[in-house]
Amino acid sequence: MRVTLAQTSPKLSRSNLNDIIEIAKENKGSADLIVFPELALSGYLLQDKLREDAWHEEELKELAELSHELDIAVGAAMRDGELFRNCGLYFSKGKLIAKHIKVHLPNYGMFEEARYFEGGEKFEAFEVDTKRVSLLVCEDLWHKEVHQELMRLNPDVIIAHVASPARGFTEDGLEIEQKWYAIIQTVAKECNAKLLFVNRVGFEDGLGFWGGSCVVDNNGEILKKLPKFKKIIETVEI
Repeated sequence: MRVTLAQTSPKLSRSNLNDIIEIAKENKGSADLIVFPELALSGYLLQDKLREDAWHEEELKELAELSHELDIAVGAAMRDGELFRNCGLYFSKGKLIAKHIKVHLPNYGMFEEARYFEGGEKFEAFEVDTKRVSLLVCEDLWHKEVHQELMRLNPDVIIAHVASPARGFTEDGLEIEQKWYAIIQTVAKECNAKLLFVNRVGFEDGLGFWGGSCVVDNNGEILKKLPKFKKIIETVEI
């Protein structure tokens, strides 16, 4: 299975859709699946801009059409009437086959997601070419009960869409990076699953995102890690 990690720098703009389509087209001959970060279609600090920039499913038909060529997993702010949700979307074989609504919305410090988004209520696994896949969005992975639920779901592949700001600079490196890797390595090993962690880069209103996207194998070993603070698209054989 060839997986492209798209460590992108989304803008607070609907133009992200065109960028994502272009990246997917460039990789459709060399990858089976391409994974983008949390809110890659929208930018992170949307706040009241949600009313202008959140997406309806019917607006993403070009991604569905492209998924005849390769599967696409992407994070997006989605609108349902007057409700807005932080979602992970999975397109395959010409249609949207799975949508995970972020359950755990951070609402502390620099984060205000619960002020703008409606949270989800469940985690699922779905079938893609005989493999069971689960989608999660960022903060979802920081809760132990979610790890227990993932073990019950028994996925072969876990996809984590992430928008993690850089914080905790120390002599030993980036503290948040160390915490994230400890979590995803533990989850991959607990679930006996491969885990695809895709974090964004770039800046928004003083927040800098650190990247470091990676692939973790069933034993909790990191097979491939992308650089920090750099926009990069790379394909990995897993």
